[in-house]
Amino acid sequence: MLRQPNEPVVRPGGMPAHSTHVVRRARLYADGPDLVVRDARYQEQRYAVGAGGIRRAVFFPPQDVWGIAQNRPADRWGVLVFKDSGGRDLLHVPLAAWLPEAEGIGALDLRPHKCLGRTGLKQLVESLGIPLEESLEPVTASGVPDDGRGSTPHRSVHAESPCRRGCVKGVAIFGWFIALVIGIAADLTWAMPVAAGALFLLPAGDAVVRVRAWWRNRQHGRLVKNTEIRPSPAAGSGGTRRFLRTASLCVSPHDVVLTNTLGEERWIGRAGTHGVARLVRLVDATTGEPLGVEVRDGENEVRALLPWRFWFAGPQGSDGWTALAGVLGVPVSEEKYRQPKDAQQWWQDHALAADARKMSPMKGKDARKQSGWYNSVAGTEELLTLPFFSALLLVGLFSDEAPMILAGCLSALTVALVLGPAAVSMLFSRLSYDRALDAE
Repeated sequence: MLRQPNEPVVRPGGMPAHSTHVVRRARLYADGPDLVVRDARYQEQRYAVGAGGIRRAVFFPPQDVWGIAQNRPADRWGVLVFKDSGGRDLLHVPLAAWLPEAEGIGALDLRPHKCLGRTGLKQLVESLGIPLEESLEPVTASGVPDDGRGSTPHRSVHAESPCRRGCVKGVAIFGWFIALVIGIAADLTWAMPVAAGALFLLPAGDAVVRVRAWWRNRQHGRLVKNTEIRPSPAAGSGGTRRFLRTASLCVSPHDVVLTNTLGEERWIGRAGTHGVARLVRLVDATTGEPLGVEVRDGENEVRALLPWRFWFAGPQGSDGWTALAGVLGVPVSEEKYRQPKDAQQWWQDHALAADARKMSPMKGKDARKQSGWYNSVAGTEELLTLPFFSALLLVGLFSDEAPMILAGCLSALTVALVLGPAAVSMLFSRLSYDRALDAE
């Protein structure tokens, strides 16, 4: 078990279920005279602070937030660059990549300077004892302005899917195409199982990623002991099995861990000005009915939004609310909130409306679209193209030649590995997992 670094600690943005190991492991913090960047594999890069190392931090605000969000989403609230005494860039830290609630807040709903504090980067720079400046040259869709020295500084970002998957995909498609062309053009039957095997690499690699993620999540659940708050929806609110089994709020000695309906996980610290410092219960300004709970940090910024109806209005809701307030040990207050007229949900105009939506039961169609492997990670084109390409070699099952039979078997496995889990997941979702329990 790694030593818990001292605050301020910068934690990465929330990640989907297959990449939750990133938010559990990756950190940015100070360790004595060094700035440490720890990645998802627990590998550390250390940057000395002082002579011969980091001498200052420069914040590059975005010029066109909407344009950058389309081309370089990690840069949408700017980039913090650590430089040496000669002005050479040593480390680039995109703010959106290190904001836990980044996926739950709109690009235009958060000012870049606010993001510096919410991530903890501002506090980290202060703890390092180096000056924080703002660049006159903003970030554009093409990136941070070059330092003029031809350097290639480390860019601290985390991919939602392993880089190896991209390599496997390239090898699989290229290998399948080349082997198939050679086999047909030169009438070489041994090239057919090579083509089928190359295509099989892609769903096999996907299966490895998913199984490893399942195993990591299972092991993590065994090792970590937290106070866990589970949702308790009101009767008739439309709670689903997916929501009740997946969504949770866990409190550990150093972090608050929020998991939404889709299995996306994010960690927010409990200490420092960017840590959880207050709970605010929002009540309807007209009726006084509880609407939701805001989790706020030391600067009174809202970091998470829990709809009351789905978390604390059910049979165990009162106990959950008492347990949450008790284990956090932070001030609890109440504020009136005026709902927008003719809105489908009370949180429609809230800055964290997207967060509240995912921390609630979701429609089955939306949940499948955002959590399904071929909808949210691999891409729906793979679900269609892989079986189609594999079908070209399925005829080998009816051949008398061993290489063709092998090619047919590999192609059948590819089709089964692609369509089988997708079909089972969809049926399970429609028949049970995403059906409202009140409707059964």
